[in-house]
Amino acid sequence: MTEANPTTLADLAHEIRSKNAGPFWVTMELFMRDADGYRIAADESFLNEETVAGLYGVDASGIQMFRIPSLNVVKISFPRPVGQASLFDRDIHSGQHHVPLAVLPVPSTGTTESAPAR
Repeated sequence: MTEANPTTLADLAHEIRSKNAGPFWVTMELFMRDADGYRIAADESFLNEETVAGLYGVDASGIQMFRIPSLNVVKISFPRPVGQASLFDRDIHSGQHHVPLAVLPVPSTGTTESAPAR
């Protein structure tokens, strides 16, 4: 990818999705295409609790991250900002929460080879 179109997590993933994990938690799952993509997504210096907290405006101490190398999956869970279906809930199914994570640019070192053409 070029500077104008940096490689994102979505470029390296088979699927990135979000969903409710009960009425008070959101879970996001990154299903990476291969071990190279997983290595980038699982890199704690790139994707960590502080990164997620910045993307979603939540407290980093409440974020749980699970790295599953045998499946090339990274799973992230955190408390919902408001309870599901409450007055200020703007995404009752948490189906759109994955978007900021999906468009997160990855570090440029070594990522262009594993990114599929768009």
